Amino acid sequence: MAKVEIYCSNFCIYCTMALQLLDRKGVAYHKIQVDRDDGLRTEMEQRSQRSTVPQIFIDDRHIGGCDDLMALDRAGQLEPLLHT
Repeated sequence: MAKVEIYCSNFCIYCTMALQLLDRKGVAYHKIQVDRDDGLRTEMEQRSQRSTVPQIFIDDRHIGGCDDLMALDRAGQLEPLLHT
């Protein structure tokens, strides 16, 4: 199974939706809360070149945000990434 990291914050509906999709697929992930840690937010911004949450990485490859994750799933491209 691939290594999945998701930068997120509390009370973010897009974070919740992305986490729910991963949960439905039975994917283990490392959730990184950025709303209380400026250092983690800076790390997220440097890795993704984006400032919004969620930011999702699969095997250190930047996938993007919630919409990007769901688009990959709809296109049938998420499963191959998760099972590398």
